[in-house]
Amino acid sequence: MDRTRKWASGLGVVLFIVLRQLTLALEVPLDRKYGSFQLPQPPTITLQSPKDYIFDPRENIVIHCEAKGKPHPSFSWTRNGTHFDVEKDSKVLMKPGSGTLVIDISGEKAEAYEGTYQCTAHNDHGTAVSNNIVIRQSRSPLWSKERNEAIVVQKGISLVLQCRPPAGLPPPVIFWMDNNFQRLPLDKRVSQALNGDLYFSNILPEDTRSDYICYARFPHTQTIQQKQPISVTVLEMCFGEMIRELPTSRLSYQNFKKTLKISEVNEGDAGDYRCTATNSLGTAHHVIKVTVKAAPFWVSAPRNLILAPNETGILTCRVGGVPKPKINWFVNGVPIENAPEDHSRKVDDDTVILSNVQSGSSAVYQCNASNEFGYLIANAFVNVLAEPPRVLTPPNRVYQVITNSPALLHCASFGSPIPTITWFKDSQTSIKNGDPYVIHENGTLEIHVAQPLNSGKYTCIATNNLGIKENHVYLEVKEPTRILKQPEYKVVQRGMSAVFECKVKHDPTLIPTMTWLKDNGELPDDERFEVDTDSLIIKDITDEDEGTYTCIMNTTLDQDSASAMLTVVEATPTPAIVYEKPDPPTDLELTDQTERSVQLTWIPGDEHNSPTQTFLIQYEDLLHQPGVWVNLTEVAGTSTTAQLNLSPYVYYSFRVLALNQVGYSDPSQPSRQYRTNPAAPDENPSDVQGEGIEPGNLVISWTPLTGFQSNGPGLEYRVQWRQKDVDEDWSSKTVANVSQFVVSGTPTYVLYEIKVQALNDYGNGPEPEVVIGYSGEDLPLSAPDSVQIMVHNSTLAEVHWEPVAAPSVRGKLQGYKRTSCKEDAEQQDQVLTFSGNRSEGRLPGLQPYSLYNLYVKVLNSKGEGPASPSKTFETPEGVPGPPSFLNVLNPSLDALSLEWGPPVNNNGRLAGYTLKYQPVNSTSELGPIKVMTFLANETTITLGNLNSSMLYKFYLSAKTIKGSGPTITEEAFTCLHVIYPSDVGHRWPAFGTVNTSLSGDGAVIRWEYFGHHKTFYVEYIVENSKEDWKKELVNGSHSHMIKGLKPGTSYRVRVVARDPAVPTVHTAPSRQVDIATQGWFIGLMCAIALLILVLLIVCFIKRNKGGKYPVKEKEDAHQDPEIQPMKEDDGTFGEYSDTEDHKPLKGSRTPSNGTVRRDESDDSLVDYGEGGDGQFNEDGSFIGQYSGKKEKDTHEGNESSEAPSPVNAMNSFV
Repeated sequence: MDRTRKWASGLGVVLFIVLRQLTLALEVPLDRKYGSFQLPQPPTITLQSPKDYIFDPRENIVIHCEAKGKPHPSFSWTRNGTHFDVEKDSKVLMKPGSGTLVIDISGEKAEAYEGTYQCTAHNDHGTAVSNNIVIRQSRSPLWSKERNEAIVVQKGISLVLQCRPPAGLPPPVIFWMDNNFQRLPLDKRVSQALNGDLYFSNILPEDTRSDYICYARFPHTQTIQQKQPISVTVLEMCFGEMIRELPTSRLSYQNFKKTLKISEVNEGDAGDYRCTATNSLGTAHHVIKVTVKAAPFWVSAPRNLILAPNETGILTCRVGGVPKPKINWFVNGVPIENAPEDHSRKVDDDTVILSNVQSGSSAVYQCNASNEFGYLIANAFVNVLAEPPRVLTPPNRVYQVITNSPALLHCASFGSPIPTITWFKDSQTSIKNGDPYVIHENGTLEIHVAQPLNSGKYTCIATNNLGIKENHVYLEVKEPTRILKQPEYKVVQRGMSAVFECKVKHDPTLIPTMTWLKDNGELPDDERFEVDTDSLIIKDITDEDEGTYTCIMNTTLDQDSASAMLTVVEATPTPAIVYEKPDPPTDLELTDQTERSVQLTWIPGDEHNSPTQTFLIQYEDLLHQPGVWVNLTEVAGTSTTAQLNLSPYVYYSFRVLALNQVGYSDPSQPSRQYRTNPAAPDENPSDVQGEGIEPGNLVISWTPLTGFQSNGPGLEYRVQWRQKDVDEDWSSKTVANVSQFVVSGTPTYVLYEIKVQALNDYGNGPEPEVVIGYSGEDLPLSAPDSVQIMVHNSTLAEVHWEPVAAPSVRGKLQGYKRTSCKEDAEQQDQVLTFSGNRSEGRLPGLQPYSLYNLYVKVLNSKGEGPASPSKTFETPEGVPGPPSFLNVLNPSLDALSLEWGPPVNNNGRLAGYTLKYQPVNSTSELGPIKVMTFLANETTITLGNLNSSMLYKFYLSAKTIKGSGPTITEEAFTCLHVIYPSDVGHRWPAFGTVNTSLSGDGAVIRWEYFGHHKTFYVEYIVENSKEDWKKELVNGSHSHMIKGLKPGTSYRVRVVARDPAVPTVHTAPSRQVDIATQGWFIGLMCAIALLILVLLIVCFIKRNKGGKYPVKEKEDAHQDPEIQPMKEDDGTFGEYSDTEDHKPLKGSRTPSNGTVRRDESDDSLVDYGEGGDGQFNEDGSFIGQYSGKKEKDTHEGNESSEAPSPVNAMNSFV
């Protein structure tokens, strides 16, 4: 029975799948999102409990019954064929909105609710019924008590141990165990039959035991019961040949070949089956007769019908079974023969034909097929509707697929009659069945192999006799994801780093996700693993890092992956890292080609240890500029694709350069040529201007388009012009290969509107902008009127005039030009221009006490107009200019003579002069001022009673009745030790005190000077030498250090004051001072010698003891204060004196003999002055003797050396 029902079920499935393709039912959509929830529909059972429902008495009984329909159906139940009033039983609850029953059997006898239940769902359009659901309580009865006799058998015979378990509901699961609850081993000799009996093919001595126990497990109650043990004190079996062979596809063996299972049983499997058991002693046969019976199974269950008025429909109820099932029809749960008569309905065994149906004839039909082994029941509604088409697929849905993949565009629809579906692409092209399109019966449009050109807008139109409805969907065909640079196999030393690159190309509109795996698992949770955009970095590698690494690039539509091995080896010395420029990119590929754009893809070259920063993309225009590569764009160094915007009518070829910190790579090989089609110009000429260069013309100019900008052959320019604010049409002229056009015969200086438009063989450029220009200018016709002048003071006047009328200007007004001149002077006219449309202007910088003539002209871009009538005006007196000169003459010990000249510009009647003077001391402090006035005809004065050797400062100004003018100044000294070169008439002030001091680097000279010169020279020469004086420049300072002097040598030194542009030379006297005989120096030398002797003794003692004494380090750490650099007072020069007395020098030490040697020679100043022969007759020199003793360094020992002698380190004047 079980095998029969299983075969029936399997057969039913097969036939159902085959026949389902022959008829499709139309379902009424009830989802509110489709907007069709108001359509009426009879009930349909959607969920019900199985026909046999065995319940556990410890749990509630739940009998499912769900249905759909419009309006929502109501539910009722029958039990054992009679109405079951749910409301009267407090233990029974029906779920709201459904027919599902929940029966609470706690505290009740569960047997009371056993029986056969059936659910009915009803609404205004029909009634649907469920299966008959048999409810039974699970049972696990006790094993009947029995006493098992011990079994004694002979070796080699067969034996059966019977189990005979109690009948439970559902049947129990049988297994055999021993007293220790260990399952008895089964094999091909010992096996368990389907009814639980234990079979021995031939019994052996080892089968002797007293604890063969049969156990029964009841599933619902989860209880296990056991049979009394069977004692056995001390057969081989298989299926042999069958009467006929069975198909191996449906044949299988179980239980060590002791059970034969035939799947998908059919009627042809009936007959006799023979099994053969064989051992070494012989063969035994057993024949099993099989009869095939079958409960009803579906061949074709009735399907719901939605019919439009006057349509015809068929309900079929085809079943199989043995014996043949009987078919009964019901309408709304009532036998069809008892239902109200319907002339449109005809019943023919398993078929109901509904002809010319009318509104209101909706109903639910039930087909019941039964035989002695069971029954089947199915509901199918007939819904008579008249509905216009509705498209159920959401509008504007976007479908995305990968190139070369199939695409399915849905157009789910509803309508009664069933709508016809038609597809259009881009609202224009009608799509028919055929390559590459397939339109399925449900309206779905399939594209077998989608390509980028299939992208676009698709429209599906649903049509029936009641209306039409359309819906738009969109298809986007995306570029596939590809790994351009796969990870490479790497051998890395332990402790080093590894970088796996995984550069990917994907559709730019899809969001990629990069995932890295190690040995097909997740990466270790370790900060040494760094995942970048297109790389994996593993730092400080260990042996555990060895394995296979996989990069997976996922998008929402597809993915690509690549793997590489990592091998870890022992560390070896790391070679120096070499950085080089990258290798050029390779494999340039052009994709996504359109009229104005293309996508360029490449594979990066080796980076040579320096990451790529950017990629530079260049193009060559083989049509307009062959051989010239132009930079197009740059992208980041992590990118391998670029979307390039293109221009029409260009023969493109692309190349890519990579840049890292070393520099640019060589260019890649050019891509294949990509030609864009010609098109109308995208732009017009730039820098359009209109300007007349001659009266009566207008020159229209522009910057022409390049060949690259032309967008196509036959480039021309349409030039248009018309006079502004005049009601006239545009004048037009088309020209080519020029950048300007001249319009003749225009009025003088009028506004014009101008346009220049580009055009070629494929159309016109965009509408050009209007530019304002002017026709040619001419000279102005009129002069300014009503010129008036107002004099404000002696140097400023103001002029007013009446502006010239615009028509008379005859051009762009540039301004007004004022020209003035003095009547009594031979000098150029003074011209002043006032920009813009002015009617007045100021006249600054006039000469006081002067008579001027003035006229005004108007200016335009062409030139000047006629002059206005000349106007004359006079300026009043002013203060005079400065005197023309002031000289100091004949200086003496107490008097100075002054001489001056009158001002160049009196600016009025000269009234006289004012002279002020005051002394200036050596610290530049000013004394009291004395004032003197003179008449206009006085120009000399001699000032007496002045202090000797004093600097005086003089201030002189002229005056008129308006006041004094600016002053001029002069300075001069009264005489003291002044030397006059034979060809110079100026005075010579003497130097003040001159001092010297010593330092570690040389000799420092300081002096006082009261003259005007700013430049000094310090000169020196070896005493009694015939060589030229050596000189060193001193800029503005009154001190200087002489370096590089030779120790032990006497020098003669002098200071010279001189300005480069003046031949006058001032010099300080030079002297010779011998300090080598002074007592302080002799004492110092003795102290140093004593110190050296002590150090030598200590060093000798240390050396004899075996120690090493670093003399130089000790001396550096403990320097004797006696050998520190000399202070300033220890070596100063004497003060200059003009007497013959040999007095001690100020600030110096007196020599032991009390004398100072003098130098009788005269010093020549030819090198400094421009007179050439000037000599000093007075002895004015001093000498500084710089001395020291040289000693050779003495080295003793292997590691010690003496410090240089302090004498060698000290420089002094002697």
